Amino acid sequence: MSILSAFSAAPKKERYTTQEGIVITRHSEPIEAASAKAMILHEIDCRKGALFSSGYEFPGRYSRWDIGFVNPALQLKADQSSFAISAENARGALLLELIHRKLSSCPAVENLRYMTSEITGTIRSSDHVLNEEERTTQASIFSVIRAIRDLFQAPNDSFLGLYGAFGYDLVFQFEPMPLKHQRADNQSDVILYLPDEIIVVDHSKGAAYQLSYEFTFNGQSTDGLERSGACREPKLNGQVPDEPYTPGKYAALVEEARKSFKAGDMFEVVPTHTLYETCSSPPSAVFSRLERINPSPYGFIINLDGEYLVGSSPEMYVRVEGSRVETSPISGTIKRGHNAIEDADQIRELLNSLKDESELTMCTDVDRNDKSRICEPGTVNVIGRRQIEMYSHLIHTVDHVEGQLRPQYDALDAFMTHMWAVTITGAPKRAAIQWIEEHETSPRHWYGGAVGYFSFDGNLNTGLTLRTIHIRNGVAEIRVGATCLYDSVPADEEQETLTKAAALVGAVRGTERAGRGESASLQLGAGRGKRILLVDHEDSFVHTLANYMKQTGAEVVTMRAPYAREALQGDAEYDMVVLSPGPGRPSQFDLNGTIGLCMEKGLAVFGVCLGLQGIVEFFGGKLNVLDYPQHGKISLVKADVESAMWAGMAAEFHVGRYHSLYAEEVPACLSVTATSEDGIVMAVEHKTLPVAAVQFHPESIATLRGDAGIRIIENVISLLLK
Repeated sequence: MSILSAFSAAPKKERYTTQEGIVITRHSEPIEAASAKAMILHEIDCRKGALFSSGYEFPGRYSRWDIGFVNPALQLKADQSSFAISAENARGALLLELIHRKLSSCPAVENLRYMTSEITGTIRSSDHVLNEEERTTQASIFSVIRAIRDLFQAPNDSFLGLYGAFGYDLVFQFEPMPLKHQRADNQSDVILYLPDEIIVVDHSKGAAYQLSYEFTFNGQSTDGLERSGACREPKLNGQVPDEPYTPGKYAALVEEARKSFKAGDMFEVVPTHTLYETCSSPPSAVFSRLERINPSPYGFIINLDGEYLVGSSPEMYVRVEGSRVETSPISGTIKRGHNAIEDADQIRELLNSLKDESELTMCTDVDRNDKSRICEPGTVNVIGRRQIEMYSHLIHTVDHVEGQLRPQYDALDAFMTHMWAVTITGAPKRAAIQWIEEHETSPRHWYGGAVGYFSFDGNLNTGLTLRTIHIRNGVAEIRVGATCLYDSVPADEEQETLTKAAALVGAVRGTERAGRGESASLQLGAGRGKRILLVDHEDSFVHTLANYMKQTGAEVVTMRAPYAREALQGDAEYDMVVLSPGPGRPSQFDLNGTIGLCMEKGLAVFGVCLGLQGIVEFFGGKLNVLDYPQHGKISLVKADVESAMWAGMAAEFHVGRYHSLYAEEVPACLSVTATSEDGIVMAVEHKTLPVAAVQFHPESIATLRGDAGIRIIENVISLLLK
């Protein structure tokens, strides 16, 4: 269901009462969808707020939407056992009175203090031994969040709620263990906002709304009170810490982890390291660039009072709608190809990788276990297995898991029981978390936690805080990791982390290169100022071949064979003639006649498939029929790299073939410059004349790998018209 399905296209005013007697009035005002997000980004650099933007669709899992705000009424900040709830304006100050009254009766809270604009307190500690099914019910900051939820709870509003970020160290409240690293004094474990003016965009409908809330209780109302909060400009161009990336350091960390795997202490772990960049752009600009470079289901920018999280996370953490809880563990990663054909090769390699399959299997087994603590028996199901999701730089395999919450548990229980996702910690989870604390060089802070929102109707939507840039004091920290197990190749895992970081680094630096795999620079232009006659032998690919030649800058005229010969007999001038592929035999199209005219005029000639067969016959060679026709088949070609036809190419490359005839005997005047893996002639060049040909199809999608096809066309024109 669309997140806006409850809204009409006209302004609307609704009033409802929460379960504890607060009257809430919600105004829904349609706004321009195209500019709605910009309203948030215009102010979020200097004002507290958040924008969650899903730019990625996957059927049954993700849809494209935006939801955001600035100037929230309240801020909830927690650090270990202490918390503070602050009013960000007069509206928030009015709501504090209600929250103080609610927390005063909360058994998990002690040392509660209420001032005009802030409530502070601590979480009561307990020595009570809990069984595992009760672990998520222990006193924690989530007890405070539940109390606020209960105060504002109403079943028909899925937008009013708490929005923000949950830090990695929250896990130590549920899994206490020795900590190696000193935490910064100003490090928060949670920062959540309660906004009272929210912008929502549904891209599938092209619709956007601004939701404004008023609260009435005990004769008091927020109606008419100012919504603005404090404004603080971001610092730019900070000093990067003296912690440069050292090649091999991460690989050594992976090698260390492999020792633990071999000993049986862990099955897998996700070690991380951090890259640093000076940030000269406002965070909103970094976010906009990252959205363009790497659209994702969980894109976000959050202003956490002077520090910013800018991310494009591919992974759901936990989502709860009603009693349904779902997750989408990601493990198994490979770099994008340079084009769709190379992507297909990468997908095949990824799906055939037993190592990557093991990674995801372990992750999903742990994830199912997390759900089994709180879900109805028999309802935890894998509803998607090793599904492919493609992002700007990477291809992932993803599982999709769901369960039904038991009646005594809620969305926050689901959130806590998955803490933190196996895909950014490891398995067994506690052992992996302990290993991470002991072996990484610094605390994770926000990385590995979650971002998103918990709405007061009881639903939850959160993404993992990964592929995230942490911006503070003009410095961008980019933390990245890889799922490692005993089968890992340390150097490959290190390279994977750098590939994951590439889009983030590009967003910070302002180099907005699209993220497919890199290939060597391809400069076209050999055909500029040249006129080419393309002889069409009634082939189904001739116009793609013409397109390739036009990309070199050449003027291309395409004619069927009889008319092409008439043109060659006339006054028209050409620099080169290209003999296209086609069905049947060369004699059916009188290639001898066409090639003879070219020789009389001293024209360069390039043949493709049937064109090669015609050239071989013309110069005295012999054709035969393959035992098995090669129609739409992909072959590996081995080329003579001494030939200029293969300049800038690998000695072996894949091509697309469409032929039954082949050159059985090649005349002495022609040199064979390439053969297929089954020994068939794939290319020839005349030893003294500007004549060359290929048996395969350079214009086929099967010849797209490494841009081989277009490179060959560029090289042939350079070779024959030099």
